[in-house]
Amino acid sequence: MRAGSARGGQAGPPGDGRPEKADSAVVRDALGVGVAVGLSGFAFGVTSAGSGLSVLQTCALSLLVFTGASQFALVGAIAAGGNPLTAAAGAFFLGVRNSFYGLRLSQLLALPRVVRPFAAHWVIDETTAVSLAQPTRRSARIGFTVTGLTLYVLWNLTTLLGALGAEAIGDTDAWGLDAAGPAVFLALLAPMLRTSTERAVAGIAVVLGLGLLPVLPAGVPVLVAALAAPAVLYAEGRRAARRATGKNSQEDPRKADGRQGEGR
Repeated sequence: MRAGSARGGQAGPPGDGRPEKADSAVVRDALGVGVAVGLSGFAFGVTSAGSGLSVLQTCALSLLVFTGASQFALVGAIAAGGNPLTAAAGAFFLGVRNSFYGLRLSQLLALPRVVRPFAAHWVIDETTAVSLAQPTRRSARIGFTVTGLTLYVLWNLTTLLGALGAEAIGDTDAWGLDAAGPAVFLALLAPMLRTSTERAVAGIAVVLGLGLLPVLPAGVPVLVAALAAPAVLYAEGRRAARRATGKNSQEDPRKADGRQGEGR
C-alpha cells in the first residue's frame, strides 16, 4: 500500500549504461522514502486500537506482517464485524503482490542464500521502488537495506505510539480517528494510478466494494472487489485482439491482390 510503486523505477539490470550514483545520494533518497512512509504507521496504530485490537496485537501485526495495505484491510474488516478468517483472506490477497516483487528483486540484488529469508520480510512497495531505481547492484542493495531498515523501525515505533494514543483517547469514533486508516490508504494509492487501466480497476473495485457492502458480510466485499483486476485485464485483452484483427482486415488491397496473383 505504501507510497511508491514498483513500476516507478523500471530500471534496467545493473551495469545497463546509466551513470553511477554516489552512495550518499542513495542513502539520502532511501531515508526520505523510509521516513515519509514510516510515519504513517501512527494511523495504523490508531485504526487498529480503535477496531478493538489490543496494543500487543496491533504491534504484532506490524512486526510480523509489515505490509500496510494488508494490515489496514485486516483491522478494517474486523472493525466492521467481519469474520476473522474472511478478514485474513482479504489481507492475504493484498499481500500477494509482494511475492512478484520478490521474483524481480532476487535477480537484481542477488543476495546470499542465508540472507534471503530475512530480506524477504522487507520486500514491499517502497524497497522495490528504491531498489529498481538504482543503476548498479551495489546501489540497489544499499537502497533496499536503508529503506527497509528505516521503514521497519519507524513503522513499528509509530504503530506503538498510535495504539497507545488511541487507547488513552478512548472512543476513537468520537474524534473521527476511525477515518485515519482509509484516508492514509487512499492518499498513498492515488498517485500510483497512472494509466487508464489502473484507474478503471480502481473505479470498478470501488463500485463493487461500496455496492456490495450493505448486502454481504464484512470483509467479503473486499474479496469481490479484487475481481475488478482480472475483469479489466480480460476486457483490455479482447480490445487489443479486436484492434489487431481490424488492422489486418484493412491491409492494403494492392498487396493482397499481388499475393493472389502470385498464387495464380
